[in-house]
Amino acid sequence: MFFIFANLTLAGVLLIIGILTLKMVSHANEIVFASLPLLFGLHQLTQAFVWMGLYQLASPQTLHVAATIFVFYAQAALPLLVPLAIWLLEPAGVRKHLIAALLLVGGLLAGYVTWGLSVQPTSVFIENDTLVYTNPTTSHWWIAFTYILTTCGSLILSRSVTIQIFGWMNLLGLLVVYLIAQYSFTALWCLYAALVSCILYLHFIERRIAFLQTLKRTEQRVGNEIEDELERLVRLYPMLRKIFVRPV
Repeated sequence: MFFIFANLTLAGVLLIIGILTLKMVSHANEIVFASLPLLFGLHQLTQAFVWMGLYQLASPQTLHVAATIFVFYAQAALPLLVPLAIWLLEPAGVRKHLIAALLLVGGLLAGYVTWGLSVQPTSVFIENDTLVYTNPTTSHWWIAFTYILTTCGSLILSRSVTIQIFGWMNLLGLLVVYLIAQYSFTALWCLYAALVSCILYLHFIERRIAFLQTLKRTEQRVGNEIEDELERLVRLYPMLRKIFVRPV
């Protein structure tokens, strides 16, 4: 019961942070990356239903659907979603081309894993108070390597220091979980990634402040240009002065 409550609590916190993060979006190309905390919140909510199913508090059908959604997001969606989100944020340049290459690799990996998860049954069970997800398709070392390369690699390649820190923290979490509890790699790393995704809110606060400051400077510059143009027209056409006089 504790793990059900813990997942529900974490999901609730992440959903709130996710909504707040999306409210900080200033450009359309930020939406995918800003949605990650919200998606991690929904992901943890899904895992709560997995716990319920294993404790026989939910039907076997609910357990199957929840486990399928959890594994699909963790193993198939993220290798595509993360590099796509960073690629949309990155300005043109060498970094963007490198991230585009990782996006292509992530897309191929996502397609292969999706196919594997659809043809091979995924089993889930409890070991040492953690959830263990197993599928024959995703048990190969090269899939784990490509997964780390596409997700953490794209984050580390970002120009943003905050996103780079997020990438290094995820890489560290991946390595620690792999060395300590490889049997529960998917569940534990997703839990860790969900927790550290909270720092993305700080990233978007920073970006929002920068956007508003730029907008303010632009408005001031345009306002000055308008005033200068009006003064010039008044000097050139004094007979039209009434048109330029603003009503009080």
